This record gives sequence, structure tokens and C-alpha cells, in this order.
Amino acid sequence: MVKTTAIVASLFVVLLAAPFAERVSAQTASTAADEAAIAEFNRKYVKAINDGDIDTLASLTTDGHMMIMSGGPPLTGKKALVDAMTRAFQTTQFDESWAPEETVVSGDLAYQRGTFIVIAKPKAGGAETRTTGNFLRIYRKIGGAWFMVRDSFNSQQPRQ
Repeated sequence: MVKTTAIVASLFVVLLAAPFAERVSAQTASTAADEAAIAEFNRKYVKAINDGDIDTLASLTTDGHMMIMSGGPPLTGKKALVDAMTRAFQTTQFDESWAPEETVVSGDLAYQRGTFIVIAKPKAGGAETRTTGNFLRIYRKIGGAWFMVRDSFNSQQPRQ
């Protein structure tokens, strides 16, 4: 009788857990797909920066985008970002890379933390600069596609 009760209890637990396991599996697959889509978004975004491609950069940006960086007020909105990057692309060639260390997806929002390296080369000649730092980005899924809506970063250069 004890053996039968244990078997029935085990089957009961398996039957109760099965829908949960399927839901977790579906969530895991969905999260993996979202993380891959964010990684692809990042690839396109950093390529646009490195290519000086303002049109692609603008297409990957929302009207509510905000860039928060050291040394000044945030750039708020697509126009502010496009204007700033257009000026930068006129005088500088960038070689930027990102190394995400953590990506967390929750529904239509996600955040990502990591490090970056930017090598800036003046187009008129002169010494290039190399900046390393940390970033924290917030993404939002809009119409099935991911967009960076907040971009915050800081330099790892020593404080003076």
C-alpha cells in the first residue's frame, strides 16, 4: 500500500509539473530568441557607428531615445542623437566594440550591462584616442522589434 501511494503521489507530481515545465521551456526559448534579437540589434547599431552610417543609426533609434554620458546633459530624442553623431562622423572615424556581460529580458523590456572600447581617429590626422568603459542599456520591444531606448555609459579613465 505504501508503495502504491508513493507511485500515485509521484505520478500526481509529474502531472502537475508538466504544464509548468512546458511553460518554462517556452519562456526559455522566447528569452533566447529575444537575447539573440538584441545581439543582432547591437551588431547593426555598432556597425552603423563604425561605418559612420547616420541613416541606419537613425532607423535603429526611437523618438524617445535618451543617451546619458559623463560630462554633459543627456541627449534626449532621436534628433539630438542624430545631430550629435552627424557632427562626430564629420570629423572622426570610430572603431567601437561592445562586450555585453549580462542581458536580462522581461516581457517587452530588457537591460544589458557590459563594457565597451572606442578608438576615435581624427579624419584630419593626429593622434587617435582610446576610451574604455562600462555601459547599461535599456531595450524595448516595439512592434516585434527591439530598440535601445536608454543608453548610459561612463569611461574607465582615472578620475582627476
